[in-house]
Amino acid sequence: MILCKKAASATKNAEMFRYVETKYYLCTKIRSNMVKDTPKVIYLEEALTFIESIPKSAGDKLLETIHRIEGGEQNAILFSKLEGTNIWEFRTLYNKVKYRLFAFWDTQTDTIIIATHGIVKKTQKTPKKDIAKAERIRREYLDAKKI
Repeated sequence: MILCKKAASATKNAEMFRYVETKYYLCTKIRSNMVKDTPKVIYLEEALTFIESIPKSAGDKLLETIHRIEGGEQNAILFSKLEGTNIWEFRTLYNKVKYRLFAFWDTQTDTIIIATHGIVKKTQKTPKKDIAKAERIRREYLDAKKI
């Protein structure tokens, strides 16, 4: 699990990592000896803000869910693809409140999952505006990688 808001915040062992930054302050640490197909989650600033804004116990449970997926667990209840899109969501239920963290895959260089933003889900259907927002961020991210 990698938590980083800006590349400038990384200080120790800089020679062991390479840093990638986009306009969203996406920052990733990729170890040279990292296993290729093990997914690693990268958090955009808005995703970190969401995790920090929810109750600590709910945030801890959401991070536990993410850690399980990073460990290789395949569980459609915890992490599933939204139908008809390239967006996935981490799902957590805590005290009868549904928390969702939207994400997408980048498998071009390494297997990473980019977490875009989160919501507290209040209806049965996932709001289309949040899906569209995650899709827009995904397109911008992939376009920025081409440059």
